[in-house]
Order: sequence, then C-alpha cells, then structure tokens
Amino acid sequence: MSAAETKAALRLRLRGELAKLSVAERVAGSTALCARLRSQPIWKKAKSILFFSPLPGEPDIWPLVRETFAMSRDVILPRYVAAEGRYALHRIHAGPRALEPGQYGILEPTLACPEIDPKLLDLALVPGIGFTLAGGRLGRGRGYFDRLLAGIPGFKCGVAFDCQVALELPLEPHDVRLNCILTPTRWHLVTGQDRS
Repeated sequence: MSAAETKAALRLRLRGELAKLSVAERVAGSTALCARLRSQPIWKKAKSILFFSPLPGEPDIWPLVRETFAMSRDVILPRYVAAEGRYALHRIHAGPRALEPGQYGILEPTLACPEIDPKLLDLALVPGIGFTLAGGRLGRGRGYFDRLLAGIPGFKCGVAFDCQVALELPLEPHDVRLNCILTPTRWHLVTGQDRS
C-alpha cells in the first residue's frame, strides 16, 4: 500500500473515532485541552499566536482566542489565497466581525485584516485529522497546512482529542514535524524539538 493509500485509510479510521465522541465529550475535552495549554510556559510568553477555525468535530479553541484579545496579544488566522493556491497569515483585531466564510466554508480573516510574516509567530496551534507523539501530523490531504507550517520557525503545537493520537503515520518529505502534541489529557513535547 502506498503512503497516500495508507494516509487515506487512516483518515477514514480516525474520522470514525472522532464521530464516536458525544457532544458532551467534545465540550469537556475542549475545555480540558484549553486549560492544559493555559498552564504552559510557551502559552504564557507568546505574543503572536496562530489559531485555526475549528471545523465541526475539532477541539473548540475559541475561548483561547477571546482570552488572547483580552491580553492584547496578536491573534493570527490563515486566509486562503485562491490565486496562489496557498494560505497566508492575517492578524485580526475585531474578533468575530473580522471573519468571513472562506475556502471550504472555514471562517477566515477578511481582506481588511493585515497580512503578517510567518516568522513573527511565537506559537502555532495546528489542526489535523491525526497526530503521533513523534510530532507527525495527518492533515486533510491537500497539503496546504504543511506548506504554511514549513515557513513558520516558531513553536508548532498539534491540537487534538486523545482518540486522534496514532502510534505511527506515514510521513513524506513535505510533512512538517511538530514541537508538541496537546490533547485533553497530555502536553507531549517531542524529543529533540524546541522545548521553550
């Protein structure tokens, strides 16, 4: 089986695991995950943070977005640039009013939000279908987020429910390894990665 076929099978299996979570389990897991992140030194010192707009079924990290605004830190979200087939990063200041449905129905910053250099990020919170404790990530299969992550030198943290952590994933040369994995029950720093 090729790496692409293996990834497709894993996406199917992990989506099935996610579908088994009840609404109450998702809410409790998201709350626990956010609380766990708040206690980490990297969260406390980060001034510029990349968030993602959660899809149904993904951990709800919006409470952290509201807190980041309240602490006068930079809230960054990706916006799809259709003409270039890539995501760019934009700073938002006005909360939900600065968002609109974008590519694939995901909430994105409006064009009025200023674009920022990925090198300015202190912390990137990264979504995915699955993760490994070695820092591997299984995305949705289009490679957009991997290309975005490749340009981010800052600390990259995979965000997931516990059922999304797999023993291993087939990684290809373009797959970007993460510095840590955050779930409702763990903050796992990847061996050999930056521990700041």
